[in-house]
Amino acid sequence: MIESFRQLIVWQKAMDLVVELYVLTEKFPKEEMYGLTSQMRRAGVSIPSNIAEGRSRGSRKEFRQFLLVAYGSGGELETQIEIAKRLFNAKNLDFHKVDRLLNEVMRILNTIIAKLKANS
Repeated sequence: MIESFRQLIVWQKAMDLVVELYVLTEKFPKEEMYGLTSQMRRAGVSIPSNIAEGRSRGSRKEFRQFLLVAYGSGGELETQIEIAKRLFNAKNLDFHKVDRLLNEVMRILNTIIAKLKANS
């Protein structure tokens, strides 16, 4: 039985994603600090934050709702990553780790959301 959100693989992977996102965005142009960098970091941080809050709420329905919000933040981040790739392609930035982790987090979230819906 899972006692804490910290034990959830999806939360752990989302935390890894945030760390890699910060490493990547540190290399963005400084004029983007209050633009795309800030938006990407907020969307990234929102993912594990909503997983944790939802798990801490106690009910399956609330947990699912917060996972849906986390999934939405993942979609937002995916779009922002695509924008960054198009804008900063010449900067030789490596998006591989962030792409891989986001893809993995989104797949896990999708699976948990579907299972919670089926069991409700």
